[in-house]
Amino acid sequence: MPKGQNIGRGELEILQFVQEHNPITVREVADHFAQTKGHVRTTILNVMERLRKKGYLKRQKTAGMFRYSPQQEKTEFLQRMVREFVDKALGGSVTPFVAYLAQKPKISDAELSELKQLVRNLDQQRTKEKT
Repeated sequence: MPKGQNIGRGELEILQFVQEHNPITVREVADHFAQTKGHVRTTILNVMERLRKKGYLKRQKTAGMFRYSPQQEKTEFLQRMVREFVDKALGGSVTPFVAYLAQKPKISDAELSELKQLVRNLDQQRTKEKT
């Protein structure tokens, strides 16, 4: 995945849709965004091709049609986006991000459990590094 390839809000929306529905054609993506956002097919095609050139999407020709899929699994992509946000917007400090999570009004039991496990893993990792 190329580093330093910024992704805009519109690109992110399309990428997320592709991640949820892949493999998918431009027509299928365009139909969705025509209904929800009023975008035309050529706009969607241009954005998807830009995402492909940036390394976020890949395409494969099947039965005479290109089908697009993400280059990375959704979890990997989201982790990268959060890491870039923390580095760029928060100067590398996770404290404001964690403070946001602590104030989030609707956090599910599953999310809270997952966060606790992540903190335990981090604590174990730090303990190993100290020894």
